[in-house]
Amino acid sequence: MNKQIELFEQEFGQWKKQADSSPTRDTNFETLSGQELDLCYFPESPGKEYLDKLGFPGRYPYTRGVHSNLYRGKLWTMRQFAGFGTPEETNQRFKNLLKKGQTGLSVAYDMPTLMGYDPDHPFSKGEVGKCGVSISSLKDMEILFSGIDLGKYSVSQTINGPAIILLAFYIATAEKQGVKLKQLRGTLQNDILKEFIAQKEWIFPPIQSMRIITDMLIYCTKNMPHFNSISISGYHIREAGSTASQELAFTLANGFSYVEYGINAGLDVDDFAPRLSFFFNSHLDFFEEIAKFRAARRIWAKRMKNRYKAKNESSMKLRFHTQTAGCSLTAQQPEINIARTGFQALAGVLGGTQSLHTNSLDETLALPTEKAAEIALRTQQLIAYETGIPNVVDPLGGSWFIENLTDKIEKDAENYFTEIDNIGGVIPAIEQGYFQREIAISASEYQNKIDSKSRIVVGVNDFINQNEKIDIPTLEIGKDTEKSQLAKLRELKSMRNGSKVRQALLEIGNACSNKSSLMEPIIKAAKEYATVGEIVDAMKSEFGEWQENAVF
Repeated sequence: MNKQIELFEQEFGQWKKQADSSPTRDTNFETLSGQELDLCYFPESPGKEYLDKLGFPGRYPYTRGVHSNLYRGKLWTMRQFAGFGTPEETNQRFKNLLKKGQTGLSVAYDMPTLMGYDPDHPFSKGEVGKCGVSISSLKDMEILFSGIDLGKYSVSQTINGPAIILLAFYIATAEKQGVKLKQLRGTLQNDILKEFIAQKEWIFPPIQSMRIITDMLIYCTKNMPHFNSISISGYHIREAGSTASQELAFTLANGFSYVEYGINAGLDVDDFAPRLSFFFNSHLDFFEEIAKFRAARRIWAKRMKNRYKAKNESSMKLRFHTQTAGCSLTAQQPEINIARTGFQALAGVLGGTQSLHTNSLDETLALPTEKAAEIALRTQQLIAYETGIPNVVDPLGGSWFIENLTDKIEKDAENYFTEIDNIGGVIPAIEQGYFQREIAISASEYQNKIDSKSRIVVGVNDFINQNEKIDIPTLEIGKDTEKSQLAKLRELKSMRNGSKVRQALLEIGNACSNKSSLMEPIIKAAKEYATVGEIVDAMKSEFGEWQENAVF
């Protein structure tokens, strides 16, 4: 035991030195009543199990957080997901959010953009600008970020199938602003594996999709050192109906696949793994969510160190963005969604998230109004500045309940990893419908609990307001958005150099067939003002499309 205490004190000293030398926010770290608070709290008699499973914040295995002083040093990034209508409208929303204290931007694209269609495609009719901003060319991207310094703000983009194209637009826009690639900070979701598993917004077959992502990973590793080229997303897996353990296991399995593809492409794991990030859901089972985030860090650290032989500590640190659970919000009594979101946001902060999006009260009815988005942002600011929670690192660490839940979720995830390995890996599991089937079973079981009232959803299956009338303002996207985007697209095509566009698209097709890097020809096409749909079509001509097998 004395040896364990000696080891603990040695590790404690190293952590304390690291924490004391880290920048600290200029604020008062006391309780409301004036009680002084330690940075972090520890057991009086730490044993070997404590050091192996928990350790110290900012130190392996990172169960207690990836930073030594966490929010005492810097609060999480408050990054409200925004995008609707035209690029001009979303640009104005971005500027309003920044004025109100938002510290990062997060772009939501409309369905045609997500699926690789221009506004003039028949499949786009009636959907342009409805669930996000309509972007079909570099011109649109220039308008989207007009007056917003891309060298100053971190930008997250929720885009997957055509992610390489939107990244090319973003790079070209930054260059036009005079911002160097090495200055760009932000995250591209770019997680195509979870599209096949849960969200279903893919364009190309799995193998070809992984080739595209590998090209992007190589390019960003070499040219954009502060940019996260993939945000491995469990959010949509959870929204599709998975359990917390499934969300964690399937997300991390996808992450390990991206690591393996990067290594197989000739990259050193420590050259790219530090720029991989994660995106998790924060649902309503408060303590389970906190335990999930803690287990995620521990699993990632152990696997990166032991299997992939990472030596850089940053490769072992799982950094993640959190969004509160959209699927938990109700159309009934929508005002109480503010409380739901508050609990979920609190779990994300207690779990040590690096950035956070809080859903708005009206999101089951429409895209958020500006007022609803402001309330959601203020929810984060309440947690940050009034609750005192950011004053202590991992304040629930050591709770018998939390530690037990963390261990159980880690064990569940490891069992899923074994099943996936036995199938042959993530892509064979996708092709065989394994993930889809597991999620469908969990979703069905959850719905049965609601139907039988063994799980209560306030306002839905109990505490119902009879003859309720929903009377809250909602954001409406009219037909003018589609007309505007169609007119701009026609004007763009009439003004650009058509022969240069055709040549650029030909070069993309050649790169697809000869397996050279796709990034450079797509950036070139972007600068010639080729559209999303044109570039996608050039790639489809070589890569084809994919239809998943039905799961029963």
